[in-house]
Amino acid sequence: MTKEIKTEIVINSSKERIWEVLTNFKEYPVWNPFIQSITGKIEIGEKLKVKIVPPNSKGMIFNPTVLALEKGTKLCWLGNFLFKGLFDGTHQFELIDNGDGSTTFLHNEVFKGFLLLFLGKNFELNTKYGFILMNENLKKKLENND
Repeated sequence: MTKEIKTEIVINSSKERIWEVLTNFKEYPVWNPFIQSITGKIEIGEKLKVKIVPPNSKGMIFNPTVLALEKGTKLCWLGNFLFKGLFDGTHQFELIDNGDGSTTFLHNEVFKGFLLLFLGKNFELNTKYGFILMNENLKKKLENND
């Protein structure tokens, strides 16, 4: 079983500036209501420690592995719950230069695993809402020069 959550937002800022904010993990608690902390090195194969708090849900901490990294453009990681195949999530941020001083921020995750059968619609709705809140706060931070 697979579920995908896809969101996007246009931010009036350069890819470079957005990348700076996205990879400045120390500042996440200040502006990011969904991913409240990340620690670790952003390098392919490295483990991160990520705390997420979807709306209307308990927070959770997991240790994904960085799968893909294109500096200034893409960051992707794979997290597992307990063991591979039970509940896996491939999370991705991607930045697309629109050529007019704005950037499209693509934020998505593909979930796979047996536990999806039991999570229900609220899981998907709360997670998507968390993505949207993060996207909106990122836009606000960059456009207001916070």
